[in-house]
Amino acid sequence: MDLDVNTLFLVTIYVEVILGLLLLFVWVQNTAITGVAWWGFAQLFRAASVVLFGMYGSAPNFVTIDLANIVLFTAFALTWTGARVFDHRRPQPLLMFAGAALWVIVCRAPAVEPSFDVRVLLSSGIIAAYIWATAYEFWRGRGEPLVSRWPAICLLFAHGALYLLRTPFGAMLPWSPASNEVFESVWLTVLSFEALLFTIAIAFILLAMAKERTEHRHKTAAMVDPLTGIANRRAFLQEGAAQLKRQVTDPRPIAVMLLDLDNFKTINDSFGHAVGDQVLQRFAQVGNRCVRRHTDLFGRLGGEEFAALLVDTTRERALAVAEEIRAGFANATSEVDGRPVIATVSIGIVMSHDAVLDLSALLAQADHALYRAKDNGRNRIEIASIELVLDRIKRVLPERPVTVGVKAAAKSAA
Repeated sequence: MDLDVNTLFLVTIYVEVILGLLLLFVWVQNTAITGVAWWGFAQLFRAASVVLFGMYGSAPNFVTIDLANIVLFTAFALTWTGARVFDHRRPQPLLMFAGAALWVIVCRAPAVEPSFDVRVLLSSGIIAAYIWATAYEFWRGRGEPLVSRWPAICLLFAHGALYLLRTPFGAMLPWSPASNEVFESVWLTVLSFEALLFTIAIAFILLAMAKERTEHRHKTAAMVDPLTGIANRRAFLQEGAAQLKRQVTDPRPIAVMLLDLDNFKTINDSFGHAVGDQVLQRFAQVGNRCVRRHTDLFGRLGGEEFAALLVDTTRERALAVAEEIRAGFANATSEVDGRPVIATVSIGIVMSHDAVLDLSALLAQADHALYRAKDNGRNRIEIASIELVLDRIKRVLPERPVTVGVKAAAKSAA
């Protein structure tokens, strides 16, 4: 089979239709990612435009040139709109059809209609504008960690630049309005082949983006507390354990905090669960703001209980961070939903200078300190010590000898 334009037109039609249906099928499987549906219809529109272009010489020029270009512009506009929708931005109907409207208006001008070069320049500019606008939409959404976003941006930018080269290439074509010589040009063959490769590549990249987003959302849902937006118990314990493993090869002082909101049940009973949820959200915001280093962790263990892990820190810094959280939370809840809630938090801290204890043991020691903070009147901070640990164990198990774990606790709390 010869690689001529007619053959490429037929192959392009088949490929566009198949890819369009594939994208729509993927969208049906996960209708939450509506951008995929826009991209699927864009592929089908491009297939329709190629069909119309392929009818050149056997149908009126209005169908094979004007209507074909209008459908093609709409296809690229749908791709751009899909990128907007993919990143949760609204469609722009006026701009979607602006390219087609501009083509119809300008090409009807007496000075433009007979000029092939000007028409090619105009169509190339419109398509390049939509392609680059699509690349820009993906660039704007780069805050979302999707690796496949970057090859999409690069490919779209390169394809838009190549479209602008159609004008100098068009000047080289042995084009005659009364013949089909344009289809015999090697330049048009090259451009058509590039367009086919672009169609295949961008479709699979878009599919990869949709798949990557779905996987990212599932992972986020499994690791993020839905109410507060911070790490949930699973994520905190998993990342905290990983941090402590690094202590084996690179020992550094670590502070573990256990934070528990005071009298939270009373807040729910007095003001309602909606206010209680807002109190939890405000505490998460305050904690996130205070535990600010990227190496530190802050998460919700469940209910009104939170935890923090500060890496490479001193006793003084741990106390300063805890006090900032305590004071900041009281200030943030002085009024919630127009009501004077004034919620407080008790905090227990344990310092670890090596890898003697795992995270669960450190949290257990921080819990001893938290118990002391609650027992001493709440809304305060306590640091675990061996005396405090022994006192708590005696309260819980008064009949049993205290021997297990004392040596490790003493080394960690020292």
